[in-house]
Amino acid sequence: GRAYVREKVCQEYRMLGKENFRTQTIIANSRKYSNGTFEEIRHLVREIVSLAETCCADGADPSCYDAGSTALSVKSCSADSPFPAHPGTAECCAHEGLERKLCLAALRHPPKPLPQYLQPSDKELCQAFRQDPREFADRFLYEYSSSYSQAPLPVLLGSTRTFLSMVSTCCISPAPTACFLKEKLERKTLSLLTLTSNRICSRFSVYGKDKVSFSYLASLAQKIPTASFEDLLPLAEDAAELSSQCCDSVAEDCMQKKLLEHTAKVCAALSARDGRFADCCKGKNLMENHFCILALPPAPAPKLPEASEPTNKELCGKEGALHATRSLFELARRHPSLPDAVLAKLYDSSGKLREECCSTKDPSACLDSKRKRMEAELSPLLEKASQLCGQYNNLPFLTFKKRLRENLAQDEPEASPAQLERLLEQRVSFASSCCLPDSPPLLCASKVRLPLPSALLRGQTPQR
Repeated sequence: GRAYVREKVCQEYRMLGKENFRTQTIIANSRKYSNGTFEEIRHLVREIVSLAETCCADGADPSCYDAGSTALSVKSCSADSPFPAHPGTAECCAHEGLERKLCLAALRHPPKPLPQYLQPSDKELCQAFRQDPREFADRFLYEYSSSYSQAPLPVLLGSTRTFLSMVSTCCISPAPTACFLKEKLERKTLSLLTLTSNRICSRFSVYGKDKVSFSYLASLAQKIPTASFEDLLPLAEDAAELSSQCCDSVAEDCMQKKLLEHTAKVCAALSARDGRFADCCKGKNLMENHFCILALPPAPAPKLPEASEPTNKELCGKEGALHATRSLFELARRHPSLPDAVLAKLYDSSGKLREECCSTKDPSACLDSKRKRMEAELSPLLEKASQLCGQYNNLPFLTFKKRLRENLAQDEPEASPAQLERLLEQRVSFASSCCLPDSPPLLCASKVRLPLPSALLRGQTPQR
């Protein structure tokens, strides 16, 4: 209720002091409304800090905070609101009182497809800092926090605090170049943690725990296809558990501690099996080791025996989801170039298919009929996606584009030059966004259209 919200804000305000409270408010709202403009975030922060300053003071009227926060929610709902726009605002504004306030407080922009913060040169940083230190700090906090909006709040707080400390120290140093070099080396682990945790938590916010586990499993299967399902599943489940525990945690070291523990587990399990993992795990800095593993490209497809197919009975049994996941794992390790967006869609579709068929009177007949209908459609689509990403990952960009243009001209002999160019740009756009290991899940999901993978659930894989 009201007292709890007021007490929480006032406790933070008193504990942090006005300036630190203001800094934290800029970071929190830049994360929350990552599509908001600098001016919109600034308006919101000014109002929140003013409310806390007035209503958390000793002797303030107990009704002060409630009245002030109500006025803030009314302003949020006005047609000319100076605060960040959000598609869900209208629905929240249909409510009244506390319900409206809680609804507005829960709004959040989806993650940006990719971080957009570009660090200026040391010289430019110092010029902006000297011109107006406070304006510089506010703008940096906004740009960095909205760009890495999915990194956990404690990670962003630590990363922005050390960055601003570096700028304020080095810009007044008699040897700024040497100072920046030293400070950047000291910040390296924290910078990698911000980048990595933003990537991990962006995927978690879009996929949820189960699908994150599958996505990580498929990624490992493509990097080390000789490892078994039993080797890799515990590591994938550990990564999903890390995401669910730390992405929304306000514990200071949750993400760093768990990520380092997870990296140690991956290195212990896979170093002896694969030279590339062993190379990544040689370093003393576990954060750099983790980043190295994330960046590993898919391995060449090995020669593996044909995968055993789950039966209809197994798919509709108690461990149906596990059998379906194993089947998709077998597909991923045999087709290392299949992008995450395609595999994630197949994972969704396999769940829907089991949902549709396993509750019918004759699950086997349902699965069989859908499989026959979809088999013909699925194989060419998977083959195309696999070929496209395989070429993108293995060829220099200009060679890839030339090869793709030649392939399209062969596949679409009746298309006009303008149509071919449009198709070429679409494929190049998909490949450059979605064939990489850290592809943005929301953006890439919108580019993939696939039928239900009934064929997959029977172990069918596209032939090369």
